[in-house]
Amino acid sequence: MPSDAAKQLATALAIGLGAIGPGIGIGIIGGKAVEALGRNPEAEASIRTTMILAIAFAEAVAIYALVIALILKFV
Repeated sequence: MPSDAAKQLATALAIGLGAIGPGIGIGIIGGKAVEALGRNPEAEASIRTTMILAIAFAEAVAIYALVIALILKFV
């Protein structure tokens, strides 16, 4: 059985590392969407829809990391 300190470290690493990727990805998505709007403002509806969908997929990865962290913490 792992020690409590090892469990806490694993939990922190799981959510910490699991949130870095989606955080960077959402930042890049938002930046590119604003850049695309600057180039082609008429396509705002299409760009916004695609951006929100991409952000939702990126956020799903962070939610999976949170679930793993909670499993590690309480099991």
